[in-house]
Amino acid sequence: MINLNDISKGFGATTLFEKVNMTFSPGRRYGLTGPNGAGKSTFMRILTGEEPADSGRISLPEKVGILRQDQHAYDAFTVMDTVIQGNDRLWKVNVEKEEIYAKGDAITDADGERLAELEMIVAEEDGYMAEVEAADLLAGLGVKEVLHYSLMSDLSAAIKVRALLAQSLFGSPQVLLLDEPTNHLDLDCIDWLKRFLVRYAGSLIVISHDRHFLNAVCTHIADIDYETIIPYPGNYDDMVEAKMAVRGRVEADHDQRLDKIEQLNGFIQRFRAGSRASQVKSRERQVTKLTPTELKRSNIQKPFIRFKVVNQPGKDVLRVEGVSLAFPKRGEHEPALTLLKNANLHIGRQERIAVIGPSGSGKTAMLNLIAGKLKADSGSIDMGHNVNFGFYAQDNFGAIKPGSSLLEWLHNKKPEESQEVVRGYLGQMLFGKEECFKKTDHLSGGERARLLFSELMLLQHNLLFLDEPTNHLDLESISALGEALEAFQGTCLVATHNQDLISAFATRIWAMTSKGFIDYHGDYAGFRGKYGTLR
Repeated sequence: MINLNDISKGFGATTLFEKVNMTFSPGRRYGLTGPNGAGKSTFMRILTGEEPADSGRISLPEKVGILRQDQHAYDAFTVMDTVIQGNDRLWKVNVEKEEIYAKGDAITDADGERLAELEMIVAEEDGYMAEVEAADLLAGLGVKEVLHYSLMSDLSAAIKVRALLAQSLFGSPQVLLLDEPTNHLDLDCIDWLKRFLVRYAGSLIVISHDRHFLNAVCTHIADIDYETIIPYPGNYDDMVEAKMAVRGRVEADHDQRLDKIEQLNGFIQRFRAGSRASQVKSRERQVTKLTPTELKRSNIQKPFIRFKVVNQPGKDVLRVEGVSLAFPKRGEHEPALTLLKNANLHIGRQERIAVIGPSGSGKTAMLNLIAGKLKADSGSIDMGHNVNFGFYAQDNFGAIKPGSSLLEWLHNKKPEESQEVVRGYLGQMLFGKEECFKKTDHLSGGERARLLFSELMLLQHNLLFLDEPTNHLDLESISALGEALEAFQGTCLVATHNQDLISAFATRIWAMTSKGFIDYHGDYAGFRGKYGTLR
């Protein structure tokens, strides 16, 4: 159980939440929601003790599982030891045991007594099964057994994140605090994590930008809005429905009060100087009682994403003929990868393709290959008549040069367009009048993503390549992107792990699986019904 008493936090003139009193009960799984910048990660860091609240008190149980964000903090340890450190009490006991055993013949009677005490603690913590439990968690999260005793420093970022997630789940914690646990997970691992969390008996607080995940896992939502944290029963969709209904009632009551006040003020103005002084005073008292408090603004904002197509391509957008591409063994723990072998593929006009598969299966390489950014070992890839494409890269840090305003940077992409139109595209991605003049030098990940989507809308491509586009987007933005892709009159290839997004737009699936490349003509539900797991 977690208890919050009068917790407040703000930065400068901005209040994130104020005097929050709330209990997170055992057996309940809370999704912590709110748009980017609402304070979700700040609140999580307050719970973990990494950041202080401005005021108030928090009480937590002794065993708390925390998804650590520093991928390099455990580089000196093996994957197995990293996971076991999720149970701090067990880990410290094991370290002390090793120090005593290291004395060899110099072990004293007191050391022997201490060892007996330590063995009792190991038994209490189920320590004799620790490596078995850790191995089960790692397997569920897609970390191969051969990696379990490798040093963390030798592994990719994707594997490190999975090891840290396994660490947070290890040792039966009473509370779980998970900030974006689905990052770097493929669809099969996300499904495994859903099943694990649904069975979890403690108090869970999870931040995720995956709506499908929140709906599957959460029994409650804690929503950061109106400078507080509001609990709602049910999953994410239930919260949105309830929140809209409550806001609608509040706004309707507010409007009714204003209408009544207008009527009363009309009476007061007409008869103030006349013979109805007592009635005027009565009306003035009613106005005082009816005057509503100012409605706080909700921090939820949804961008408006629409990819327009001015020039349609021919019927054949792209042809792949006899293409093969393979990568040799890329490291001690990364085996050789065959992406395509003598493949023949055709992409027609207005097809919407989701590229899916486990991490490291070659989704980014596939997009780069089809877009001509990567050369095939053999075969040909030909784009059709009048095709012009835009590419949203997963690693887009260097895509926006520093030194100009957002407006200048975007206008330079299409100088012949008017400044008003360019500002309109920025506005669609929630950049206000003043923000248009913000410099490109220090953009957050979310701001960078929104600016790049503004560029894609401005340039009106008829073929889009999007590589993990939901990174750095909040739930409202992901929903807007799904709607935009579903309405897109062009062709798109989108690599993503976000099941909600895939379900929203995909009419065809390219799957990179352990069985090889699968080209499925149909939606994601049909694909899973036919092929099941991607592993």
